[in-house]
Amino acid sequence: MSTVFAVPAAESADALAHFSASLRFETDCSDVHAALALADRESPGFVLLDVRSPALYAQGHVPGAINLPHGKIVASKLAAFPANARFVTYCAGPHCNGATRGAIRLAQLGRPVKVMIGGVTGWVDEGFALAAGDSA
Repeated sequence: MSTVFAVPAAESADALAHFSASLRFETDCSDVHAALALADRESPGFVLLDVRSPALYAQGHVPGAINLPHGKIVASKLAAFPANARFVTYCAGPHCNGATRGAIRLAQLGRPVKVMIGGVTGWVDEGFALAAGDSA
């Protein structure tokens, strides 16, 4: 017997609920890229936060992202954004939990948030360019 289904798959209804719910919490690099590509004509509808260190941000970040390390996400820093702003966080990639930590902090502060799965690693894997420097 294959180890893939050594633990049985969830019933279809449970799988549907699980996978549908996951989209409420995460987005992918391709969707973020498409939204940012429209930014010349309209707002992408979210604030993209790179929650890594300033040094890593300067080495390469998603164009249009703002650097706000997850440990510095506090109410006073968020005052610069409209109260109804929606956020997307990302970090280095699937090996990093910084995006999740940032999303937790934003949610604790009552802000709507999603995580961009894949982070910088996923962005590059999709073939999208990074920007360099210390400003968005």
